[in-house]
Amino acid sequence: MRALILIVLTMCFCVFSFMALAHEGHAEPAPAVAAAQPATGTRDAKAWFTDTPLQDQNGETLRFYSDALQNRVVLLNVIFTSCNDACPLITRKLKEVREALGDKADGITFISLTSDPLRDTPAVLKAYTLKQGVDDPHWLFLTGDKAQMDLVLGRIGQIVPTPEQHSTQLIVGDVANKRWSKIRPDAPAAAIAQRLQLLTMPVVGR
Repeated sequence: MRALILIVLTMCFCVFSFMALAHEGHAEPAPAVAAAQPATGTRDAKAWFTDTPLQDQNGETLRFYSDALQNRVVLLNVIFTSCNDACPLITRKLKEVREALGDKADGITFISLTSDPLRDTPAVLKAYTLKQGVDDPHWLFLTGDKAQMDLVLGRIGQIVPTPEQHSTQLIVGDVANKRWSKIRPDAPAAAIAQRLQLLTMPVVGR
């Protein structure tokens, strides 16, 4: 049974499209297409995701691919800190996911990208992490100028005309082995944690 699950996860780019939570007062956009699968080779993945410099909640400059994604198992989501409905609910859900991961949590990087970079400065993101109790070295909250964020969000399949119009779907991936999928944010924390744990397992036949 475990072998079957791993075989499914090794499919080139397996996308599970589900309806996600919508922001109050805003229709959920049609499910975004996940980032196109780069061709084989680290260089191509780097070119696709880009090495756009962004800033984390501590004011540190990170290159999106080389510093945040490369060789990691990641969970990506999009938020904006002035959101009063879906974003804090999902952030709290992801906190539960990290707790469910236990001693595996340090090997998985969560990356929350702002859809409102004009307001979500590093200092604002830091305050948000403290308020939500998610100030964690393995959880990056990233911002930049609008052009930088538009580029990065576009590469993960997010076109965000306004901060409220981002998709609330979660994207999980084993970057090195190009295994990606989407998860609905209202899935149980234990189920999300299990999907992430499976991505940390070696690929069958490699």
